[in-house]
Amino acid sequence: MARKTTSDDSEDVHSASNQQPPLAAAQAAAIAIEHLVELTSKHVQGVTCMEPTEDGWLVEIEVLEDRRIPSSADILALYEAEIDLDGNLLAYRRIRRYGRGNTDVGGNERQ
Repeated sequence: MARKTTSDDSEDVHSASNQQPPLAAAQAAAIAIEHLVELTSKHVQGVTCMEPTEDGWLVEIEVLEDRRIPSSADILALYEAEIDLDGNLLAYRRIRRYGRGNTDVGGNERQ
């Protein structure tokens, strides 16, 4: 049996079609990196962890804090960036600093 379309139904369909798709993980990572570089002027090494939140994404980014010679003596840091579903930066914080040779890093490990 066919269902009658009401004006309320057409408004729901119309508003749903105007909404942007949710922010994908790769997009959230790229946006988080852009924001972090803009605010800190640090060189990003990569994304070490991502997880969805109720309001967007939590992105963990590894950056070069202090370049040294030899490069194995560089100081790196992990930053967390919170991105909402529209790609806005909600917050960021440095959560850890360590030497490049330290291999027990990433995966949202806090110490």
